[in-house]
Amino acid sequence: MSQQGNAAVPAFSHSNADLVRMLSELEKPGVPSFFTLSGQLPAQGRTDTPIAASDRMAVVLKAYAATGENELHAHPNEDHVFFVLQGQAAFHGPHGEIRTIGPHEGVMLPHGTFYWFKATSEEALVMIRVGCAVGDAPRQGRIGIDGLPMDGHSAANKEVPVVLSGRCF
Repeated sequence: MSQQGNAAVPAFSHSNADLVRMLSELEKPGVPSFFTLSGQLPAQGRTDTPIAASDRMAVVLKAYAATGENELHAHPNEDHVFFVLQGQAAFHGPHGEIRTIGPHEGVMLPHGTFYWFKATSEEALVMIRVGCAVGDAPRQGRIGIDGLPMDGHSAANKEVPVVLSGRCF
């Protein structure tokens, strides 16, 4: 954690392995997990800040710099929701579907649904992402439109180096 004033700001993940490790460290079987939505805002790139997790569900605060985006992909073993807290994002489906959502709006993506999105506002895009594993498969996993695994922290997913803005959400 880093400090922002008197409040501790959670660290963001730097790789898929890092994200998986950080989420597993947050698992607290059999007891409530209380959390605060707080994270560092990027001036360039994106940050994924693990907030809470169980063996089946994960809560991640995602922040994208203005014009930040990702590539068309799906999560074959996870239903998930994005809920916009700040900024706007244009969500695209595999057949030309598009919808721009802003604060207090969200999108539900059943497992296997292909999508991509791009931040479309001048301010950083901040979303809460809640994902839940389906069946017996682990919740982690992402595939490209070709059906092959796609690393979320890769150039194939339009990852660029993170430059922090010095501001927090």
